[in-house]
Amino acid sequence: MTPDERFRDELRTWLLEHPPPGIVVAATSEEAQTLRHWQRTLHSGRWVGVQWPVEYGGRGASLTQVAIYNQELARVDAPPIPGRAGVSLVGPTLMAHGTEDQRVRWMPRILAADDLWCQLFSEPGAGSDLAGLSTRAERRAGVYVVTGQKVWSSYASFADWGIALVRTDGDVAPHKGISMLAIPMHAKGVDVRPLRQITGDAEFNEVFLDGVEVPVENLIGPENQGWLVAGTTLVNERGASFVWKEQVLLTVSLELLTQACARVGQLGDPLVRQRLARSWIDVEIFRLHNERTLARLMRGEEIGPESSLVKLFWTGASQRLHETAVALLGPAALLMPGSPGSPGSPGDDRGIDRGRWAHGLLSTRANSIMGGTTEIQRNVIGERLLGLPREPR
Repeated sequence: MTPDERFRDELRTWLLEHPPPGIVVAATSEEAQTLRHWQRTLHSGRWVGVQWPVEYGGRGASLTQVAIYNQELARVDAPPIPGRAGVSLVGPTLMAHGTEDQRVRWMPRILAADDLWCQLFSEPGAGSDLAGLSTRAERRAGVYVVTGQKVWSSYASFADWGIALVRTDGDVAPHKGISMLAIPMHAKGVDVRPLRQITGDAEFNEVFLDGVEVPVENLIGPENQGWLVAGTTLVNERGASFVWKEQVLLTVSLELLTQACARVGQLGDPLVRQRLARSWIDVEIFRLHNERTLARLMRGEEIGPESSLVKLFWTGASQRLHETAVALLGPAALLMPGSPGSPGSPGDDRGIDRGRWAHGLLSTRANSIMGGTTEIQRNVIGERLLGLPREPR
C-alpha cells in the first residue's frame, strides 16, 4: 500500500467512526457551536490543517493527500469547518509573514477552533479591485484606530478574529499604503450585520468598524506592505484545494439526480438520458482539469492563470447541473422545506431530496462571483493565456 493509499484508508476509517453532523450552513449560534465541536473532533484526530507542517500541528500532507482529504470529506457530506478561514488563509499567512510571537499566540488556537477567524478584505467599493479599499487605520501611540466597512465576510458573526486589509498611508500609490491587521471581532466599535441571501442562508456578513482600537503588535508583516502580505493569503484562497472537493460534490449530486429520475420513471426517456449524459461529461471534464492541475503542481509549477479556466468551467458546470435537475424533476424540485404548497403542510420536509435542488439552483448563482467574477476570469484567460490585447481603460 502506498503512502497515499494509507492516508486515504486512515481517513476513511476515521470518518466511519466519527460521522459528521448534518449541518450545511450555520444559521444559529447553536449550529455554529455544533460545527466548532466538529472541528475539534477532527483536530483530535489530527485532521485539521493536514497541509500545515508537522511543527505547526499539521501532517505535512502532500498535494495528492490534500486532494484525497477534500475528496473523502466531500464523500461523507461533511460540512465546511467554521475555522476554514483561519486554517486556509490566516495560518499560511502567519507562517510566511507573521512574527514568532504571533505564530505561537494564534496558530494552535486556529486548529483547535478555540479561535475562529474571518476575512475582512472586500468592501462595497472594493471587491475585485482590492487596491481601491478605503478602510483606514491611523496609528496612535500603541494602537491603530480603524474605521471603515467590510462586506462578504463569511461567518463573521461567529468569529473571534478578522484578518483585515486597511489603508495606513493615503499619500502613496493605492497598493503601497495598505497594511494587514488582526482585528479582535469582539472589540468596541465592531458591528457585524448578517446578510440574508436568496437561499435563506446568512453566512455572509457586512462589518462596520467605528474607531476600533487594534494593538500595534497585531500588525502582520511590515506596515504599508500589506499588499505583498495579502498575496500569500489570496494564493491560498484561490488555490487548487477547493476544486477537488467541488468535483466530488458534483459527482454526488449527479448520482442523486440520476436516482431521483429513476424514482419517477424518467430514465426510459432518451431526452432525459441526453441531459444526464451532458452533466456526466461536465463532471468528467472537471475531473480532468483537476488532474492536470495536480500534475502541474507535482512538477513544482505554479497554478498560474490556468486556474481561471478551472474556476470558469466549475461555475458553468455547477449551474448547469442544477438547472438540469429542476428541468427534469419538474415544479416540485423548486420547493424547499417549509415552502407554501409543499407536500404536506408548511414546514414539511418531504419535498424532492429535501429541497436540495432548489437550494442548489439558487446558491450556485454566487459561483459566478466568488473567488473572482466570471468577467475577471475571462479577462485573465484572454490576456494571459490567449495573448489578446488588454481592453483600453
